[in-house]
Amino acid sequence: MSAAPGRPQESSHGSPQGDGTSVSATVSSHKAEVVRYIVNGLAATAVHYGVLTFNLKVLGFGSAGLANLCAAVFGIVASFLGSRYYVFAGSARQPWLPQAIKFSGMYGAIAVLHGIVLWVWTDRLGLDYRLGFVIATGLQVSLSYLGNKFLVFKT
Repeated sequence: MSAAPGRPQESSHGSPQGDGTSVSATVSSHKAEVVRYIVNGLAATAVHYGVLTFNLKVLGFGSAGLANLCAAVFGIVASFLGSRYYVFAGSARQPWLPQAIKFSGMYGAIAVLHGIVLWVWTDRLGLDYRLGFVIATGLQVSLSYLGNKFLVFKT
């Protein structure tokens, strides 16, 4: 098996894990994956937040929750592309449609949660949408890494 782009080929000799990789190579690979996940997440969040702000300030959406739900679609697309080709690059050899369906379902549920949090925070409690966005995004980050790693882009 060849290494994914940007990842070193791991040795198959003497693995304490019994799977052909050393513990240090596995830890190093996991750290690199987490860093790529963070970079991708920041980029997707910037897209999401930019569209949210555009919806509220330029298009004049009357509801931060609805503006956020629409903006989430743009963030989700950016996140999918980054996850497939950058974070979990080894999974790019797999068919994209099943991944896209799983990813869409997972992110759809997360987007609804994100929208509900922002709706409650801003529209019902009258608090600043920017802080609500940060809180909702914290929930999103926690759920999406685990779902992506173990459900959508598992290799």
